[in-house]
Amino acid sequence: MKAVWNNMTGWARRDRGWLLNWSIKSIILWALLAFILVIVIMVALLLYGKFSRAAEKNITLSMQQIVDSVGYNLADYADGTAQLYRAIEKHMLAEGEWSNTEVTKQLDIIMSSRDDIVSIALFNEQGELLRNYPEAPFSDNARVTEQSWFHSALRVSNHLSFSLPHVQNLYGSPYKWVVSMSKGITVQHNGEPMYVVLLVDINFKKIDELSSRVSLGKRGYVYIIDEGAGNIVFHPQQQLIYMGLRNESVEKALVSQVSYIDNVSGSKRLNTVKSIDNIGWKVVGVSYLDEVMTTREELSRYIVQVVGVVLVLAFLISVPLASMLTRPIRQMGEKMKSVERGDFEVMLPLKGPLEVVQLSSRFNLMVEKIRGLMHQNIMEQESKRKYELEALQAQINPHFLYNTLNSVVRMIGMSKKEETITMITSLSRLFRISLSKGRRTIKVSEELEHARHYLTIQQMRYKRKFDFRIEAEQEALNGYTLKLVLQPLIENAIIHGIEYLVDDGMITVSARLEADALIMEVADNGVGMTKGQLDELFRKPQQSNAPMQAGNGGSGVAVRNVHDRICLYYGHSYGLSYESEREEGTTARIRLPFIQREEEEGGYE
Repeated sequence: MKAVWNNMTGWARRDRGWLLNWSIKSIILWALLAFILVIVIMVALLLYGKFSRAAEKNITLSMQQIVDSVGYNLADYADGTAQLYRAIEKHMLAEGEWSNTEVTKQLDIIMSSRDDIVSIALFNEQGELLRNYPEAPFSDNARVTEQSWFHSALRVSNHLSFSLPHVQNLYGSPYKWVVSMSKGITVQHNGEPMYVVLLVDINFKKIDELSSRVSLGKRGYVYIIDEGAGNIVFHPQQQLIYMGLRNESVEKALVSQVSYIDNVSGSKRLNTVKSIDNIGWKVVGVSYLDEVMTTREELSRYIVQVVGVVLVLAFLISVPLASMLTRPIRQMGEKMKSVERGDFEVMLPLKGPLEVVQLSSRFNLMVEKIRGLMHQNIMEQESKRKYELEALQAQINPHFLYNTLNSVVRMIGMSKKEETITMITSLSRLFRISLSKGRRTIKVSEELEHARHYLTIQQMRYKRKFDFRIEAEQEALNGYTLKLVLQPLIENAIIHGIEYLVDDGMITVSARLEADALIMEVADNGVGMTKGQLDELFRKPQQSNAPMQAGNGGSGVAVRNVHDRICLYYGHSYGLSYESEREEGTTARIRLPFIQREEEEGGYE
């Protein structure tokens, strides 16, 4: 029991998890559609059951009425024929006279009034022909005493019997398909009682017309059997019956009074039975149930169409209803997406249902608090970053000053007065530009001058191992740039590019304008770098206390310092990039916005 309960609760949890992946609009929409669908299907099934049963009942009743109509028609026809038989009996057998002129005249009248009578004949008990009309040569091979109608007349006196359809063989020609009515009668002839048999042959075509005109669906039909022996009197496919190529469930028809279902050749059939008491026949109507099912299928298609129309209407109503109910929540979702993208200025309107108004109010309060915290965090991070970059920048100067002063001491010891003066002068102007009254941005002309003094000092330190030149467009000199962005790049070019050259090196510093951007480049003809070395320049160090000294192989930190400073002040669309080929040289390219005024403290917005 516990295991079953655990399975049920586990299924419920999974089901809730599945529903959690749906939107409220989808849940409302599909819940409404599912509810309407269940109701419509239930109503449709009830209506289908009721209508299908009513249709089946109506079809059964209709078939019964049709078969009854055939039976009534045949019974009426038999009654009419029986009356005709009595008229013939009255006029032909009256007082045992059947050969006089008056009898012949009466038979003419009877024959002219009924086109379905083929012949009238009178036989004695030994089967000898006493009179026939119309008169025709009697066949020698007739064998009257062997005929079934003759035996029926002898067996039951004064009873009118009907034979099975057969070919008339009493006369030489024509051979017509007839039903024989016979009756045995005792008459007075020449003053003595005499037993005679009166035979009237009726054209079977009339019975065939009464039966074959009936339509029971596309394949249904009517056939007639004899109640006594179960012989088939009429069948629309009589020849196939005689040849044994078609069978009927005659045994069931004989014992059935209303209807029954059989299965012939794999097809279910409804058989409706009607007895014709005055003849001793049974009319059996056969209809195929698959045609009845066709009516059900039409009803099913109609109900499916109705269900489809109802569902379409339900969908058209449910969609705007679900949209109207979930619109405030979707608006809240859109505003939340804006907050995810970094837009903290959004505000939700305080309208809609009470719950939505409460959620909107709390959402607006939350966004306002987040906006304040974000602003505070941005200010703190920006200040921290600037202080860190300034501290990194400040680490360069002591090391460079130490190396330069060592070089000055060596030159003084070597009595190189002019070179000492040049180095000290360049160092003085270098630091004057570096300080620049605490400004972060200086003119491009000042940055290039700072680079010139730095190159002069380094050229003397490296004993003129390289030469340099500085090129600039006149318009570019009037722009402003972050100060001290060229010095780390020049230092990188000397240490990693020129120092390992066998021949003298060349460093070119240039400034130009491209569209609305200021481009400054430091190019050398040094040993160059591989792609891996280029990638390493912009890779962040694993330890935050990595040394910043330019001379210890840590120039990558200085390069990142320059790039980070540019991105911090001008955005990530500006910065530093490198191009290098082994044994050909390296070009460091700085891309800045072209600004013709000095920026306020705090950087470029």
